[in-house]
Amino acid sequence: METVYFNGQPCHTSGTVPAVGQTAPDFVLTGADLSPVKLENYKGKKVVLNIFPSLDTAVCARSVRKFNEDASQLDDTVVLCISMDLPFAMARFCTLEGLKDVTPASAFRSPEFSKEYGVQLVDGPLKGLLTRVVLIVDKDGKIIFRDVVEEITHDPDYDGAMRVLTGKF
Repeated sequence: METVYFNGQPCHTSGTVPAVGQTAPDFVLTGADLSPVKLENYKGKKVVLNIFPSLDTAVCARSVRKFNEDASQLDDTVVLCISMDLPFAMARFCTLEGLKDVTPASAFRSPEFSKEYGVQLVDGPLKGLLTRVVLIVDKDGKIIFRDVVEEITHDPDYDGAMRVLTGKF
C-alpha cells in the first residue's frame, strides 16, 4: 500500500507500485477505439505509463499534453495515458486538444491493472480512481523510472522522466 495525499488529506492505494528494476506486469487496457492496449505490444520500445485520476482535472490534462509534447518526440518511445476515464472521453479529449502522439488507455474494465500496479485509491475523496504515477518501462520490460506523486494535485517529475528517457543524467 502506498500513502499519497489529496489536498493534504492522506489516501491509500490498493497495493504497492512496482519498483525500479522489477519487470513491469503485463496488462490489457481499453483503447480509445475500444481495442485492447497491451504492454506486450510495445516490446522493444520504451513505454511511459502516465497514470492519473481523470482527464477532467487540470494537472492530469497538463500531464497528457506535456508527455505528448516531450516524450512522444523520442524514437522508440510510446506514451500510454492511463486513467479510469471512459475510452470515449479520452478520445474526445485527445481529439479536441490535437494530441496525436499519446495513446489513451482506460482501466475502467481492467481491475487486474489496478491490482498488479497497486495504483487504485481505496479511500479518500478520489476513492476508486487511480493515483498519479509515472513509470517508464525499458525495451526489455524492466521498470527504469518510478514517480509516485506524493500530493496528487501536483505534477509528476517531468524532468526526471525525460532524463531517464534520453539518458542525459
